[in-house]
Amino acid sequence: MELFRLGIHEIRELLDKKEVSPKDVLDSVFSRIASVEEKVKAFVTVTKDRAYDMLDDALAENTILSGIPLAIKDNMCTKGIRTTCSSRMLENFIPPYEGTATSRLRGYVLAGKTNLDEFAMGSSTENSAFHTTKNPWDLSRIPGGSSGGSAAAVAADECIAALGSDTGGSIRQPAALCGVVGLKPTYGRVSRYGLIAFASSLDQIGPITKNVRDSALLMNIISGHDPLDSTSAPVTVPDFTASLGRHIKGLKIGVPKEYFIEGMDRKVENAVRDAVGKLESLGAIPIEVSLPHTEYAVATYYVLAASEASSNLARYDGVKYGLRVEGKDLIDMYMNTRAAGFGPEVKRRIMLGTYALSSGYYEAYYRKAQQVRTLIKRDFEEAFKTVDVIATPTAPEVAFQAGEKTEDPLKMYLSDIFTISVNLAGVPAISVPCGFASQEGGAASLPIGLQLIGKHFHEQTILQAAYAYEQATDWHKRRPEL
Repeated sequence: MELFRLGIHEIRELLDKKEVSPKDVLDSVFSRIASVEEKVKAFVTVTKDRAYDMLDDALAENTILSGIPLAIKDNMCTKGIRTTCSSRMLENFIPPYEGTATSRLRGYVLAGKTNLDEFAMGSSTENSAFHTTKNPWDLSRIPGGSSGGSAAAVAADECIAALGSDTGGSIRQPAALCGVVGLKPTYGRVSRYGLIAFASSLDQIGPITKNVRDSALLMNIISGHDPLDSTSAPVTVPDFTASLGRHIKGLKIGVPKEYFIEGMDRKVENAVRDAVGKLESLGAIPIEVSLPHTEYAVATYYVLAASEASSNLARYDGVKYGLRVEGKDLIDMYMNTRAAGFGPEVKRRIMLGTYALSSGYYEAYYRKAQQVRTLIKRDFEEAFKTVDVIATPTAPEVAFQAGEKTEDPLKMYLSDIFTISVNLAGVPAISVPCGFASQEGGAASLPIGLQLIGKHFHEQTILQAAYAYEQATDWHKRRPEL
C-alpha cells in the first residue's frame, strides 16, 4: 500500500486500527519526497530529521493529526525552522516564535516548508528567489501561485496535506492547476498571527488537500478567534465536517455571466458548465446572477494589494532582522539592502504601491480603489440574496508553460481574474477538480478547477456543495505520473 497517496482521514483510520504505524507513514512520505522532489521542487526546506525527532511528541498529543506529515507554506513562522518567504531578504531568518495556525495543528509532523512566489507576490511560483516549482502533471508548466509549492507537494503526494495563504487566489488557483482541493476561508476566520504579511486586509491562511473532507478537518483545527490577531473574528466555529454528505437538493447555485468571458479557455468553460450541470442533476438549482463590477477587480486589487505591500515591506531595512548589506551611511545601507534583498516582482509592487499612496495620487488611486472594493462587496451581498453558492471557473486557463508570461506582468496578473473578487469581498471560496483538458501532441492532460463561493462565514455550505460534487465524480482520484 502506498501510504503517501492517502488523505488525512484515510491515514487516521489506518492508524487507529493499528494496521500501519506512524513511522510507516513517515517512511512512505519521505521515500516519495526522495524519489520525486528533484523533479517537482516543491520545497524550500525538507525537515526529514526533525520530523522523526518530533514523532514521539506528536503522538503524545493524541489528536486527529498525530503522526501525520503536513507541509507548510514558507511564509508562515515556524519556531526554530528557517522561514524565508522564498526571498533573499529572509534567506537565513529563523523565527523565535510559532504562528497561531501552525500551533493549532497539534500532533502533526512537519514534512517541510514549501516554495512560493517571493513574499507571496505572483501567480506561477516563478518569482521565488530559489527555484521554480514544477507542475506534477507536466514538468514544463507552472503549478500556479503563490502557494505553488504547497499545491504541487499535495498533488505529487509529497505530503498528506498542506497549508497555503491566499491574498488574491494564491490557494485556489494553484489548487486548480495542480488538480487538488484548496479552500480560502472568510477573512478573519483563521488567525494571521505568524503569517508574514503581504496585504493585511486580503491575506488569509487555508488548507490545500487531496479531498474535500480533509479540507473540512483542517478547517475545524485552524479556525477560531485569536487575541494575537486584531483582524481575527470572534465568531463560533462550527464542525465543518457535519455538512458533508448532506444532499444539496434545492441549493441555489448562482452562475455569474461576468465569469464566462471572451479569451478564456473553452475547455475550461465547458468543464465548469458541465460541473454546474452535475450539481443540477444532484438537485441544485442553477440561477444566472450578475456581479457587475467584476471587470474592475484586477485593477482595484493591484492598487490595494501593492499599497499594503509597500507599507508592510518597509520593515525590511537591514536593521532588525533579515539581510543586511552595508553602505557608506544609513540611507546607503537601506538602499543596498533592499536592492539586493528583493526580487523584480516585489520591487515592482512596492513602487506601484508607494506611487498609489503618494501625495497627489492617493485620492485618484488608493481611495478610488477602496470605493470600488465596496461596490464589489455589495455585488456579492446582492447576489447572495437570491442564491446560496456561486459557481465559477477558478482560473481562466489550465497551467501555462514556465516562462510564458514572465515578460508580461499584466498578462500574468490576469491569471487571478476569477479569484481576486473573493478576497476583495472577504468571502470564502473553495476550488475542487472538475475535469481535465487534453493537450496537443500527446502531452499529459491538465487539471481544471471549479470555484464555489459562499456567504461570509458560510464555509460549511461551500464544503457541502463541493463534497456532493466530489462524491459524484472521479476527478479528485486522478494522480499525475511522475
